[in-house]
Amino acid sequence: MKLRKVTAASAAVFALALTATACGGDDSGDGGSSGGGDKIKIGIKYDQPGLGLKQPDGSFSGFDVDVATYVAKELGYEADQIEWVETKSADRENALARGDVKFIAATYSITDERKQKVDFAGPYLLAHQDLLVKKGSDITEATDLNDKKLCSVVGSTSAQNVKKDFAPKAQLKQVGTYSECLAALQSGAVDALTTDDSILAGYAAQDQYKGKFQLAGLKLSNENYGIGVKKGDTETVNKINAALEKMVSDKSWEKAVEDNFGPADYKNEPAPKIGNIVK
Repeated sequence: MKLRKVTAASAAVFALALTATACGGDDSGDGGSSGGGDKIKIGIKYDQPGLGLKQPDGSFSGFDVDVATYVAKELGYEADQIEWVETKSADRENALARGDVKFIAATYSITDERKQKVDFAGPYLLAHQDLLVKKGSDITEATDLNDKKLCSVVGSTSAQNVKKDFAPKAQLKQVGTYSECLAALQSGAVDALTTDDSILAGYAAQDQYKGKFQLAGLKLSNENYGIGVKKGDTETVNKINAALEKMVSDKSWEKAVEDNFGPADYKNEPAPKIGNIVK
């Protein structure tokens, strides 16, 4: 009788151990394609207001953040299971190849060159190169920038494209950050700032700038923002595409656009269809 009690207790402990092992989940933090792990790592920008911004309190905000959070939930992860990882433009392909993140939502334009290295879900936003000017500015076309001062960041091709294709007499001013360009635009040191309209809208929507700037509404290029996934991970691409379609159909996409870009009076394009790349 005593032996049977010990054996029963041991069996119970053994069964409990098996249950714990089965329910323990994967704590590797890679956000496996089946979803529901302990954590999922997602790549975003940390320094783009309205898109991907790390707040002073450590929280994150922006359209890309909202899209990624929605997608993660559809993959089986709640907001508190997301680990945000800063992925700068130059390191996005490497971060995916190394497995540092499960996917990247960071103003990541889909291009033929990039598709050689990563797979893309989406697109989830069609942006365009545009100009940001002071409210009431008489600059309404790119050609109006002749003999005007145009600001962009060092390394960006946006300002060079304007000078080459539209306003050869534009005076280029290149600085380290878009925030510096905004300060120069506010003070009158420059007449316009150029990059993607989504990025411009995000900066202009900040509390300290509300009502001070406006987008010219030009479409100087097409930028199809996609969600980057490790090359060959077709399962995750398909799941993200399904999540994006649901986000559009239940109006969450529209709400995210308004929440993040609305104060800048951003005239966004309708939500693009999955796989529809506008050249």
